[in-house]
Amino acid sequence: MSNAPRMDVSARRERLAASRLYLVLAADDAHVLEPALRGGVDIVQLRDKELGDDGLIEAAIVFRAACEEHNALFILNDRPDLVEVCDADGAHVGRSDAPVIEARALVGPNRLLGISVSTFAELEDVAGTDYVGVTAFATPIKKDAVPGGLELVDAAAKSLRVPWFAIGGIELSNAAAVVGAGAPGVAVVRAIRDADDPEAAARALRRLVA
Repeated sequence: MSNAPRMDVSARRERLAASRLYLVLAADDAHVLEPALRGGVDIVQLRDKELGDDGLIEAAIVFRAACEEHNALFILNDRPDLVEVCDADGAHVGRSDAPVIEARALVGPNRLLGISVSTFAELEDVAGTDYVGVTAFATPIKKDAVPGGLELVDAAAKSLRVPWFAIGGIELSNAAAVVGAGAPGVAVVRAIRDADDPEAAARALRRLVA
């Protein structure tokens, strides 16, 4: 896989600022990529806790190619050390993963770094990142994440000065409430991955946040 970045950091940040719909998928969910991207997904994160380095690198080939075809950003979860070899646009880290300063050193200045926020105190601790994922509701995908509810979403809207997405338990049925509380974008897993028609589900969500 080529190590030459397909966008510089300015282009990546411009694309990030315009993004509204963020999808998190495991390697086995690659079949959802094309319909989801056709439906309007702006960012795809490869999140797979079961794969080792070689497996993630192999899966990244498919994810990166699909994202490049649709001018979407490709993010790698929890592995800033593999961002360059996977030619990802950036990495997303949780609070229990690499510290921001360490993750930034691994990702470098030309790629994006995102972080998770689940509490009001964590909203004040996002320096050095390019975007934030704000946990709204409970989700079985990340059992260790503490949902902050619409109150945290509202606080994020008032305090964050970087692009951010509400995440956690977001479905078509509650996405409007999250957007109404101030979220400029949403990040989802099951709402698109488990839909009978992932493309239609993505389009419906995209309309809500557009």
